[in-house]
Amino acid sequence: MDFAIGILFDIERQTGYYGSMIIKKTIENEHNGLRLDDAIATLCSGVSKSEARRIIDRGGCAVNAAMVRVASRSLKTGDTFEIGLMEAGRFSDLLLPPEALLYEDSDLIAVNKPAGINSQRTPYQLKGTLEYWVTEYFKAQGSNEPARVVHRLDRGTSGAMLFPKHRPAAAWLSKRFHDGTVDKRYLALVSGRPEQERWNVDAPIGKIASARYGIVTGGKSATTEFRLLSSSGEISLVEAKPLTGRTHQIRVHLEYCGMPIIGDPTYGKVPAERMMLHCAEMIFADAKEKELRVTAPLDSVFSRIVEGLRSGC
Repeated sequence: MDFAIGILFDIERQTGYYGSMIIKKTIENEHNGLRLDDAIATLCSGVSKSEARRIIDRGGCAVNAAMVRVASRSLKTGDTFEIGLMEAGRFSDLLLPPEALLYEDSDLIAVNKPAGINSQRTPYQLKGTLEYWVTEYFKAQGSNEPARVVHRLDRGTSGAMLFPKHRPAAAWLSKRFHDGTVDKRYLALVSGRPEQERWNVDAPIGKIASARYGIVTGGKSATTEFRLLSSSGEISLVEAKPLTGRTHQIRVHLEYCGMPIIGDPTYGKVPAERMMLHCAEMIFADAKEKELRVTAPLDSVFSRIVEGLRSGC
């Protein structure tokens, strides 16, 4: 199918921390009093002082297990530092267009997260994550509140994310996610075609490797409702409504059904420009029990394939 050709690409370009590593060092007597950037350049082979500063600036350095973003911080004997080295060209600042802000009131904001960026900080970075972008947005609004991540989307998943503006909002929003009273609707492009128009998967999920989950006896209960929206036979667009909130739930359940998500680097078979999973809508009650509905449009890559699928081109 012509519309499917555009999603194929060199598998080496798929996202993942290829070539990245974490380095941990302890300050000995001979390096007592060194600046943090000098210590990194001295003790970490192949890391220049300028690169050390870049690592510190993007939030990829911790001293005694606490993130430090000041290159001139002095270290003393016994201090430990860790740095997250990313492969060349991987890091980029996150710049979002105004339309990425989907909703805002006095309690929260909703943001359309792009595919390929992290929801929250990692050992490799704070800058370039949605958490950092939201913190900077709050600062621009005159607020010193941090970005509280009460739920998350996988790096490869795009779509709606909610961020509370203050502690009480974080409490009630977290409770809604915990109690399962946030209705979430995802769109996924998968390999193959389901045998039914609607089906449910009720299968427990557990960790089976360092970054991989699967259906396992004794795993945490997990239920997802699926609905076929359109199909070419080779590729199908399905709607997924997770009734529980397990890690990788939709991805694991679709693989279990024999229809892995296109572009999924962990569970999929067909590489693509991005993982084709998108949180399109969330419906929930605010602090005053008024229903809120947040809708996130597809990006151009995802929507192009969906339009081709629906038109049969």
